[in-house]
Amino acid sequence: MKLFYQSMGVARRSRTGLYAESLNQLLTRSAAPGTTVDVYGLSEGAAIADQYRYLEYVDTQEILTNGLRAEREGYDAFLIGNIFDPGLHELRELLNIPVLGLCESSIHLACMMGPGFSVVNVNPKFVRKVTENITGAGLAGRLVSIEHMQVERGAILDNAFEDDTVRQMVVDQFTMAARRGIAHGAEVIVPAGGIVMSILEKSGVHAVDKAPIVNGVIGLLKVAELAVQIKQLTGFFTSKTMMYSPPTGGLLLDIRQSYGEHVYPGAT
Repeated sequence: MKLFYQSMGVARRSRTGLYAESLNQLLTRSAAPGTTVDVYGLSEGAAIADQYRYLEYVDTQEILTNGLRAEREGYDAFLIGNIFDPGLHELRELLNIPVLGLCESSIHLACMMGPGFSVVNVNPKFVRKVTENITGAGLAGRLVSIEHMQVERGAILDNAFEDDTVRQMVVDQFTMAARRGIAHGAEVIVPAGGIVMSILEKSGVHAVDKAPIVNGVIGLLKVAELAVQIKQLTGFFTSKTMMYSPPTGGLLLDIRQSYGEHVYPGAT
């Protein structure tokens, strides 16, 4: 099984940076025998501020292109390793391989681990978009609260991969925020971002006061493996009726004439 993991944090820090190395190591350790995961960022200069909607919209164009590349190059699934799940629904309409998102996978796993979850956020600008994703997934009733860590994402989180003191400070801030969620009634904690998930895993932190932490990087990988296996066993995974149905017939011919023969691979 071959999986395409689309990161946006890696793009900012280069594929050989400390976060990229940590993410690759985590995915390699977590993958089942026979599964390979290739991590890709975006082009240089992209994904520098994904919390801003305009910039996310611009960067999503490259994610859609990478999705087409993944299917063309024989990948079995496309994984969107960003808490906003950019391009998730567009790619499910476009591609024939399973497309999974970090946010959607994390919150569905949280609901299987406990009746209610809190999200621990690293940037106030994230709150609305993450809330919209949770509502769109139909799980707003399971969200207890969104808590905020008191750290600066760019200056602090990056340093946590090489400085043990900084990493412990991040873990302590996460723990305090998680406990506020637990005090509100949360029984599961979801970190809002792959960088924090990687820091917690590197520190061996998988629960706060017996409330499990959803490591969404691991969860996204495992959901993708499951999706591929289901498709291999049944021939189906993503619904191609209604919302994710591609254009057909004369309309498809017109679309390909305007947008290129590469769009909607396999559609007729």
